[in-house]
Amino acid sequence: MTTEIARRLSPEEEELAKKRAELDLLQGQLADRELYLANLRAELASFEGSYLRQVGVLYAELDEWNAKLAELAAVANGSEEARSAATQARAQAAESRAASQGEVTKHKEFIASPELKSLYREVAKRVHPDLATDEEDRRQRERLMTEANRAYENGDAERLKAILHEYESSPDSVRGTGIAADLIRVLRQLKQVSSRLAQIEDEITSVVGSDIAKLKAKAERAATEGRDLLAEMAATVQSRVNVARRQYESEAARKQTTP
Repeated sequence: MTTEIARRLSPEEEELAKKRAELDLLQGQLADRELYLANLRAELASFEGSYLRQVGVLYAELDEWNAKLAELAAVANGSEEARSAATQARAQAAESRAASQGEVTKHKEFIASPELKSLYREVAKRVHPDLATDEEDRRQRERLMTEANRAYENGDAERLKAILHEYESSPDSVRGTGIAADLIRVLRQLKQVSSRLAQIEDEITSVVGSDIAKLKAKAERAATEGRDLLAEMAATVQSRVNVARRQYESEAARKQTTP
């Protein structure tokens, strides 16, 4: 008969086990909050694209007619004030046109599948830069997380799988052992993860407080009442465009007939 006697853990080993369990818990929380933030940003980018395609393009047209009106007035008036107003109006028109034709307008409706969310969460939990053990590891993790955020916004599950595989198969993901070194490493990771969690909450507060987030919330409330807020806004701006266009055409025609 043999008796197996389990070796008692040293105080250092007990502390390391405790801190690893604490880190594992925080890693899960970090992955959840990173997923929430990524989802929030992707949904807002999608909504902003819809807004610009439906409403922003009309504001760009309105600003263009207003710039033309200001330029007519500058020619007729000739004052420095009128010329300055025309310059500002033209700059506003250029800015609006650029916004209405920018990359964000290409964002389509964002719907994250359960698989996509699960994959992103796993990448965030394993690859997050705040789990890095040295600067080289951090740089690699930052690159992969940037790609993961882009893949998530694009709904690219295969790319998320590839990112996860790339990191896990990398020699850089294997680190040395030793209780003292491991404990220091885990303590540093705990500090970094805790700091990132606090930063994420600040970022979420900032994103939720943005103008586009507030407009999205209004659109969602309107939808519960059976209304399409963006369509309503587009109709209002289209009316203003029509007024500005008619005014410009009238002013231009009058200028041509005036000696």
